[in-house]
Amino acid sequence: MSELFPGFQTRDIATTGATIRCEIGGSGPPLLMLHGYPQTHAMWHAVAPRLAESFTVVCSDLRGYGDSSKPEGGGNHANYSKRAMAADQVEAMRALGFSRFWLVGHDRGARVSHRLCVDHPDAVERVALLDISPTRIMYGLSNKAFATAYYHWFFLIQPSDFPERLIGADPKHYLHRMLGRLGGGLERFDPRALAEYERCFCKPETIHATCEDYRAAASIDLEHDDADVAAGRKVTCPLLALWGEKGVVHRYFEPLRDWGSVAVDVRGRALPSGHYLAEEVPDLTFAELAAFLRE
Repeated sequence: MSELFPGFQTRDIATTGATIRCEIGGSGPPLLMLHGYPQTHAMWHAVAPRLAESFTVVCSDLRGYGDSSKPEGGGNHANYSKRAMAADQVEAMRALGFSRFWLVGHDRGARVSHRLCVDHPDAVERVALLDISPTRIMYGLSNKAFATAYYHWFFLIQPSDFPERLIGADPKHYLHRMLGRLGGGLERFDPRALAEYERCFCKPETIHATCEDYRAAASIDLEHDDADVAAGRKVTCPLLALWGEKGVVHRYFEPLRDWGSVAVDVRGRALPSGHYLAEEVPDLTFAELAAFLRE
């Protein structure tokens, strides 16, 4: 990964429930960056080295993804709840000496970031969430158009091992279709990053673990979200929402309104992009993140 993250160092950090792979570089305040599906921390390659000029940047693989470990799902898919995945990241940052940090998440990593902010409010200085609305709202507003555009949300939550077998029949084809469909074509992706996604995603254990991530989102994560609403718990740190104006979230949801219902300090805007902002419009993504994180 040195080509994509020059000057960064690779670390494997044992947490209570997993081993987390991290790339660490730069100097300054600590900044944790979390990727989405079906990717790895390689998705930050065009943004993280520039942020490392001002921050100590930690790009980690979520449990179940990349070169992090892939534990069993457990009862009710609890080991892939966003609560468990967020706890990994808090423990990893503490192991690096950072009890409080800045946070950026895309896609699944943004959902982990949302949970991290609620469960560990003292750990997060500021958070930026890329191209999502809250899970509870997106499921609650599901309709035919959304289900067609984000069919994978409803496919991946089917009981094991049905989606695993279908994806496993040709995982590279599935990966390419997923990335190209939501990102405006495979040519948007650096070939080195794409090779990393292929290397990691096409393993049976990754396919299963990432299905467990989605199964958790449709079960135990919603229970946790409902409990937050009932208790009045919200994200209390400043929150930046960025999303692609060519994407599904822009078409079917209202991110500023949606995040305003679960957070107290929200700002943000759409960028001229599909789903993968950090790779489709890296200069704009960097500029937005840098301005917000340095406030």
